[in-house]
Amino acid sequence: MFRKHMAMDLGTANTLIFVQGEGIVLNEPSVVARDAVTERILAVGGEAKECIGRTPRNIVTIRPLKDGVIADFDMASALIAHLLRKAIGGRTQRKPHVVICVPTGITDVERRAVIEAATRAGARNIRLIDEPVAAAIGAGLPVLDPVGSMVVDIGGGTADIAVLTLGGMVCSRSARAAGDALTASVQRYLQDAMHLVVGENMAEKIKIVLGAVDALPEPLGMEVSGKDVSTASPRTVMLSDGHIREALQPVVALILDNILATLENTPPELGADLLRQGILLTGGTALLRGLDARITQATGLPVRIDPDPLTTVLRGAGATLDAPARYADLFFEYD
Repeated sequence: MFRKHMAMDLGTANTLIFVQGEGIVLNEPSVVARDAVTERILAVGGEAKECIGRTPRNIVTIRPLKDGVIADFDMASALIAHLLRKAIGGRTQRKPHVVICVPTGITDVERRAVIEAATRAGARNIRLIDEPVAAAIGAGLPVLDPVGSMVVDIGGGTADIAVLTLGGMVCSRSARAAGDALTASVQRYLQDAMHLVVGENMAEKIKIVLGAVDALPEPLGMEVSGKDVSTASPRTVMLSDGHIREALQPVVALILDNILATLENTPPELGADLLRQGILLTGGTALLRGLDARITQATGLPVRIDPDPLTTVLRGAGATLDAPARYADLFFEYD
C-alpha cells in the first residue's frame, strides 16, 4: 500500500484534484444531490449539477460551498469524500496527504471548517494555501523572490486579488464578485427587463455564450426559453450580447473597484515591478471577453491571462507537492 499526495482546488463552482506524478485527474462541479426524506446522497459532481431545477420535491440539489467557503458542512464532507475516492480509484488504503487551496481573507473558523471536512472525508496531513499564492506558482511567477507580482484570481464564488513578494501577500482583497454573481446578474436582468425566469444552468450558458465586457466586433445572439413572469407559461426571447453586457456591468465594476483598492494599498517600492510584470488574470471568469482590456484601461497595467486559467491555482498547488520544503512557509498546516 502506498500513500497518495494530492492537491485540491475546492471551489464554489468546481472542485479539481491533482495527484502527484499524474497531474490533474478530476474536475467536477461542486454539487450534491440528496434525497430530502432519507438523506441519502444520490449524485455528486456533474451528475448532480444536471439535476438542478429538474428534480422532484423529495430530491434537493445542494452547493456545499458559497462565496468560496463551506456553507453546508455535512454536504461538503460528502463532496470531498466522494471526489477523493474517485481520484484515488481504490489503489491505496492509506489516507492521502492533501494540499487544499482556499480564498484569501477567509476567517480562522472557515479555515478550520475546511480542515475538519477534509479530515472527515479521509485526508490527513492537510495543508492550506491561499489561492492567489498557488496561482502565482502555477503561472511561474517569482513568488519567493524580492519582486512584486499581482494576481487577480476570479473563480465562481470570489475574486481574490493579491500583491505578492518574498513568499507572502503584501496586500490582498477577497470580493464576492465572481462567476456566480455574474450568473445571478443575468437571471435578475432577464426577470426585470424581459419578464422571463430562467434557471441557473441556463443563465450560466447565456453568460458563457454572450458574455462580454465591451461591444464585440461581431454581435452575438441566441434564443432563450424560460417562464413568463406574468403568465407562468413557457416563452422564448432573442438575446444579444448587448443585453448581457448591460447585465454584467455592476459585477464587473465591483471587481475593478477591488483591484484599484488593492493597488492603492500597494507599497510604492513595488510599483515598478508591477509595471514591468503586469497583472496575472486567472480563474474561470478570466475568460469573460474583454475583461483583461477593461482592467488595463482602469489600472494602466498590462494584463496577462494564463493559458489555462481554470487550472492555474491547482497547478501551483500541485507544484508544491514536489518541493514541500521550498514552499513550506506558504502553507497553513494542521495535523
